[in-house]
Amino acid sequence: MAVASRIHSVAVAAFGIALGGMGPVSAGEPLALRQIMTDLGRDAQAITDGLSRGEYGLVEKAALRIADHPRPPLSERARLVAFVGADAPRFKKFDGETHDAATDVARAARKGDGQGAIDAFQRLQSTCLACHQVFREPVVGHFYGTPQ
Repeated sequence: MAVASRIHSVAVAAFGIALGGMGPVSAGEPLALRQIMTDLGRDAQAITDGLSRGEYGLVEKAALRIADHPRPPLSERARLVAFVGADAPRFKKFDGETHDAATDVARAARKGDGQGAIDAFQRLQSTCLACHQVFREPVVGHFYGTPQ
């Protein structure tokens, strides 16, 4: 029970980061990235739900959706890269780490390895948090005009 509670707490925090961090749109069209983040948050919640109930098929599917999440349109990616500038490789590195951790969650779930899936999910949540701590506030402020 303590493990399920810990998983739920981590996922809820990450979900709040993903959704709350994008803030209200105050200028321009919403970025596709906003919907992608919303979907990633839902998939993280699905992983938490599946882990807490031992439904590893659900965990695997949600983790694979995270690992292979859609990319924003090319024009939006260009705007994001132009904005993050010299930090673009760091942004890409976080995305790669997210992909790798989500793939590890799926692999462990496929094997029915609950502890392995939990450990990989913790790494996944840590990569999300690290990226959000660096990029969310500046990206939201720049593209939506709303400070964090």
